[in-house]
Amino acid sequence: MTASAQSKNTPSRDAHVLLLAAGDIADCRKTPAETSNAALTATLVEQELKQVNQGFVVTLGDSTYPIGAFSEFRDCYDKTWGKFKSKTLPAPGNHEYGVPEAKGYFGYFGEAAGSRERSYYKKNIGTWRLISLNSNLKGTAMQEQIDWLKNELKNKDASCTLAFWHHPRFSTGGHRDNDFMEPIWRLLSSANIDLVLSGHDHNYERLAPLNADGERDNLKGMRSFVVGTGGAKLTPMFFPRAMTEVRQNEVHGVLKLRLFKASYDWEFLPVSSTNFSDRGQATCH
Repeated sequence: MTASAQSKNTPSRDAHVLLLAAGDIADCRKTPAETSNAALTATLVEQELKQVNQGFVVTLGDSTYPIGAFSEFRDCYDKTWGKFKSKTLPAPGNHEYGVPEAKGYFGYFGEAAGSRERSYYKKNIGTWRLISLNSNLKGTAMQEQIDWLKNELKNKDASCTLAFWHHPRFSTGGHRDNDFMEPIWRLLSSANIDLVLSGHDHNYERLAPLNADGERDNLKGMRSFVVGTGGAKLTPMFFPRAMTEVRQNEVHGVLKLRLFKASYDWEFLPVSSTNFSDRGQATCH
């Protein structure tokens, strides 16, 4: 299967920042870290980072299995993706909360993960603003995150914005849509955000640009990716929908994003030879 997307305006080939993203990563319950699928995806990341001056790694939650204990980070994640720790922008998944208050996650990533009290943050890189959100929050804690996000989106300090968290708002993977993320999705949509990344479903899916209601909008819609292919066992998918542009659950890999001044391009990098490919490019809103 192959797929690509091309904007009408070809992005300029100027200086860029590299992002490598995946979620659902390190599981050493049956395989030592050194021979795990997480080690294979880590090799891809390492090869790509060596080729650029400025590169970052984005984790989309469920960095370790089964419960996100600090020992799992130390003995499994750290031996694979840990080599990029200083360049990693993390987001927590539900498995991190297998330990109360996700203490393993916050203990491992430290200040890079924000804090247990405010587990969401932003980072400006060049002309891009990256926003890490916590999709595990509920009640008052979730509302506080939404209020923070509202204020953050008022700032016009970047020409392009990418948001990332664990539970996808829309997905045809085994977990399907996550309606509790609708308020955040609508808020981001109203601010004309460009890109959204999530994990949770153990597959790769690129969705069409969607508006606040999940309807295709090629002009102002947000393009989103589900990248749950970081190393954990891949899982079945439901039938594709009209919003699905491309998807696969046959090979692990990472999403490569190149962020230019007012545009971006993407490519799925598989860990092994496959007939599947996905690459494309677009301009920011």
